[in-house]
Amino acid sequence: MYFGEIDREAAAQLIALALAEDLGTSTDVTTGALISRDQIGSVSIVARASGVLAGLTVAQMVLAEVDPAVNLKPQAADSAHLAPGQVVARISGPVRSLLIAERTCLNFLTHLSGIATLTRRYVDAIAGSRADIYDTRKTLPGWRALQKYAVTAGGGKNHRMGLYDMVLIKDNHLAAWRAAAGERSLAAAVRAAQRLVPAGIDIEIEVDTLEQLADALAGDPDIVLLDNMSLDQMREAVAMRNDRAPGVELEASGGVSLETVAAIAATGVERISVGALTHSAPALDLAFDWAL
Repeated sequence: MYFGEIDREAAAQLIALALAEDLGTSTDVTTGALISRDQIGSVSIVARASGVLAGLTVAQMVLAEVDPAVNLKPQAADSAHLAPGQVVARISGPVRSLLIAERTCLNFLTHLSGIATLTRRYVDAIAGSRADIYDTRKTLPGWRALQKYAVTAGGGKNHRMGLYDMVLIKDNHLAAWRAAAGERSLAAAVRAAQRLVPAGIDIEIEVDTLEQLADALAGDPDIVLLDNMSLDQMREAVAMRNDRAPGVELEASGGVSLETVAAIAATGVERISVGALTHSAPALDLAFDWAL
């Protein structure tokens, strides 16, 4: 897994906020009252349930921010499948520092690993198809880079990062554009974007009927998003695309669940976007096991 500079910057900002929430303008008063400064200890991060690991680098950053004297030795890597009881990392250092960092480390690890775990379930559900699982912009403010990193740890792919790196023409854009331009055609909207958007930025347009799809394909977008279409409609959409514009990718979106995703992939679409990956993934149960 590649944890890049954007991911590190996002993690650093969130870590600073998380520690400020815990420590305020003071410190951990419980630990300060009970634990001496010179007490040294060790702890293992252990999986309590099966899942996919994500966020270990962030945990290392938390520990380094709390106390550079703390040492973490990874026993697994991001994207690895974890079995219950498996040791993810071994940590040693001043007990005060370990106690201060514990909850913040686990908050990052359990959330990001939960996203990776749910993503892997979707990826496994469509194994053997031509489709890939994509995330969306339905992310927590400030968490987008890390949540999207966790999706890739689970084997998924990232949709656009923000409004700046891809064109996605949706119904509200079309309504406003039509009011100003006096134009109804989806193909014309695609061509308008093609004239103004810099090279290298993909253009995607949303449709919810087969008639709209036929119109959109005439503009030769990079991707067409099939919004809340039935399986029969998606199969017809794939056949139409194959006949009229085989270079255009089709993305299914809306109503996607673990129960429906395999059937959606079987229609022949290339992309399936799932908002639940980032907005509804349950935390993976990970814990600190102390050896004092």
